[in-house]
Amino acid sequence: MDKSHISVAVPDLNSALLPLALAAAGSTGADVERLVREARQKARREKRQLTYSDIHAALTAGQMAMPPELIWRIAVHEAGHALAWTAFDIATVSTVTVGNGSGGYVESEMRRGVVQTQTWLNQMIACALAGQAAEKLIFGEAGVGAGGSERSDLARATRFATDAETNVGFGRAQPLLYRSLEEQPSMLSLDRQLAQHVHDRLEASERMALELLSRHHDALLALATRLAEAKTLDGGEVRALLAQEMNATATGSKKAAP
Repeated sequence: MDKSHISVAVPDLNSALLPLALAAAGSTGADVERLVREARQKARREKRQLTYSDIHAALTAGQMAMPPELIWRIAVHEAGHALAWTAFDIATVSTVTVGNGSGGYVESEMRRGVVQTQTWLNQMIACALAGQAAEKLIFGEAGVGAGGSERSDLARATRFATDAETNVGFGRAQPLLYRSLEEQPSMLSLDRQLAQHVHDRLEASERMALELLSRHHDALLALATRLAEAKTLDGGEVRALLAQEMNATATGSKKAAP
C-alpha cells in the first residue's frame, strides 16, 4: 500500500486503521491489494487523491451489496461459531465479520497450554459445526455454506472426527491402531464401519453445539444482531457482549425466550 497517496484526516492513526483492519478481516492479502488498486484507479479516473473513505468503501463494498436476509443468516452462523469458541474456552475470538469473499469469517487464536483430551477434541468438532447448528436452531434448517470445499466447516469437522477415530487413540474400533488419512485418502469411502463411527462422532458433537447454543439462545441472538448491524466486530466487543448476555441468563435477570 502506497501511503503517500492516502489522505487520512484524523488525529489518531491507530483509530483510523482499526476499522480498515476489521473490514479486511477474512480477506487474503491478494484480495486487499486488488481492492485498494481498484480504489486507486477509480480515484485517478476522477482526477483526485485516494482517500481513507475510498479504501474503507472498497473493503466494505461486498457487505453493502448483500441483501439483509442473507446478512442476517450469515450473522447467525458466525455468531454460533464465536459463541462456541468462547463458551468452551478453547480459543480467543479476534474478529468476526460478515460479507467478505467467503460470506462470513471468525478469526480466533487457540489457547495455549490446554490439555488436548477427547473432550477437547469433541469440543473442537462442536465449534466447527456450531455455525450450522445455529442456523438449524434459529431458522429450522442450515444453508449450504457449511460445506462445499476442503476449507469448509464440514470438511474441518470431518478431519477432526476422523483423526479421533484413526490416529490419536480415541477410536471406537481398534483405538491403538494408527492409520494416516493422508496416506489413505479414500479411507472413509472404503471402510464403512469407520465412516459410521466418524459420522456418529460428528452427530454427537453437533448435538453438543445445539445444546450449548440453546442454553445461550439470547446471547446468540444478541451477538448476531450486533454483527448484522456492524458487519465486523473485534474480539473485545464479542467477549464483552457474550459475557453480559450469558451472565444475565445465568442470574435469571432476563425472561426466558418464548
